[in-house]
Amino acid sequence: MHQFDLDLAIKILERTPNIVRGWLINLPEEWSQNKRSSECWSVYDIVGHFIHGEKTDWIPRAKIILQKEEANEFEPFDRFAQFSESKGKKTNQLVDEFCQLREKNLDFLREFDIQPEDYNLQGKHPELGIVNLKQLLSTWVVHDLEHLSQMAKEIALLYKEDVGPWLEYLNVLKQ
Repeated sequence: MHQFDLDLAIKILERTPNIVRGWLINLPEEWSQNKRSSECWSVYDIVGHFIHGEKTDWIPRAKIILQKEEANEFEPFDRFAQFSESKGKKTNQLVDEFCQLREKNLDFLREFDIQPEDYNLQGKHPELGIVNLKQLLSTWVVHDLEHLSQMAKEIALLYKEDVGPWLEYLNVLKQ
């Protein structure tokens, strides 16, 4: 099993904006707004969700943990805030905002000078209870990968009907 490595985590986290930018900048809005059902998120929604997380989740919660104070409870995270916060914005605007916020947050993360002995410092999640810094930072990495996977699926599904018999070989198109 792989041990958590902050430098590697940062290398993954700093690549996400480049992937998002590469996939979405100047992509027609109908592609970025497309979703397979009303319960699913479009890639536009996902970028808005990334933005909200950059503002209210990862770094704010890491700061709470690193303050080492008794009142270390996290604010609840609104997983659906992007639906109101992104209203009226174009996909390119969201991508630019996400990229800027992520760069700023990674600068903060580097400035914290986190040491391995800090990984076990704790905060209190409103739903999950006690969590530690290593879990928070690991989740940030996996959260990025989860939503990049989701984005790839939503984009790929636009051609589901067009791939013909190759559908059998394309797991990204299977529900």
